[in-house]
Amino acid sequence: MTTAREWVAGARPKTLPAAVAPVAVGTGAAYEVGGAVAWKALLCLVVALALQVGVNYANDYSDGVRGTDADRVGPLRLVGSGAASAPAVRRAAFAAFGVAAVAGLVLAATSTWWFLAIGAAAIAAAWLYTGGPRPYGYAGLGEVFVFVFFGLVAVLGTMWAQAGEVTLSAIAGAVGCGLLAVAVLVANNLRDLPRDAKAGKRTLAVRLGDRHTRTLYVTCVFVPYALAALLVGPGRVGVALPLLSLPLAMIAADRVRKGAAGPALVPVLAKTGQALLAYGLLLGLGLALAA
Repeated sequence: MTTAREWVAGARPKTLPAAVAPVAVGTGAAYEVGGAVAWKALLCLVVALALQVGVNYANDYSDGVRGTDADRVGPLRLVGSGAASAPAVRRAAFAAFGVAAVAGLVLAATSTWWFLAIGAAAIAAAWLYTGGPRPYGYAGLGEVFVFVFFGLVAVLGTMWAQAGEVTLSAIAGAVGCGLLAVAVLVANNLRDLPRDAKAGKRTLAVRLGDRHTRTLYVTCVFVPYALAALLVGPGRVGVALPLLSLPLAMIAADRVRKGAAGPALVPVLAKTGQALLAYGLLLGLGLALAA
């Protein structure tokens, strides 16, 4: 029997900031224009969290049945470790996607029916990352989809669902959250680079190589803070609040620049996730204060 603790570990809770941060930014942007709606913000959070958990279980299932999780560093792999059966993990992924679909249906009915198409695309992207006959995560395209769905779609969709519009501040915040979410994935793939290359998993890290992957990580970490600084202006000093999380990003980036590899990158993943969460919460608060 798989224990509750193993199911929680398999959901990879350290990746959940990628779901929370963009919803915070989108809600703050909606509040800035006087359009924030608490219950819609909560539904957006349910959608984002359910999709994140769903993609984590889906990746666990797909990598497990392909055998690419047989020798991994980092969080527990349910299928690869034998802690849970492949069908059970697949059902858990579908259950999470179902929760996201139900919450998304309510948002679509009360905002715009275009959310149905966007939601379907998000679920398909979540499953096909490592699932299906030609997983795009194995072709080096995972970072593109993370940027789009956990940056642009999550932030701008959250704002639109509540306020019915999108602002320049929200776009900048969407790019920032997307890049930091990409940084989390880049750090993960950098850690797994030798094993992925051996298993034939052609992630972007495998394609770029160690040195260029580290450069990509540092770029994705620091550009969001430059964007936040550009949003500061008269009466909008609070938008600079995300800079308070810069030390977290600097610690992580310093370890990557100094050549941390394998298990030494596990703390980098944690710090990057913490930086993303703090960035999103502080930017959302800063945008709300700008109102």
